[in-house]
Amino acid sequence: MLARENNFFAPRSSAENDPSLKQIIPYTILSSAGKILRYKRGKKSGEQRLVAKGSIGIGGHMNDNDEGLFALDMEAYLAGVQREILEELIVERPKHTRIGALINDDSNEVGQVHLGVVHIFELPYPVAEKRESMILNLEFLTPEQLRAERDTLETWSQICVDNLEKLLAE
Repeated sequence: MLARENNFFAPRSSAENDPSLKQIIPYTILSSAGKILRYKRGKKSGEQRLVAKGSIGIGGHMNDNDEGLFALDMEAYLAGVQREILEELIVERPKHTRIGALINDDSNEVGQVHLGVVHIFELPYPVAEKRESMILNLEFLTPEQLRAERDTLETWSQICVDNLEKLLAE
């Protein structure tokens, strides 16, 4: 998927409402000590269709300056994943990282133009601080707590919560 010949960069303004230009979005779940980081998206969120929703995924759009020239390869993509996390949070370096799943959810406007790549980052400690004002109520929760608030989460987070056991299994 990330071979340069299999993708290209399109300006976000063009791709955001065009399902034929589905955008690759890293969606990183931060886990530690059996808990998952959850936050709420504030009014300053870059994706206005997700404001006030809970999320367990840190991520966002790839930029044309993410180590590549208008096309991604694995190195450019992973640099974009790191950039997104560093833009949004202050966290310890993960002990372990891996890609856990893809999310292709065409049930809503956001999902129709985005393809989620779910990353699992295992942190040494359940500690994180926000860097961006759009992140509210940052908290590490147990899977049981996340299932109890499932209906307040954005769709991709609901899909991940429904599959946490599979996602967190190595």
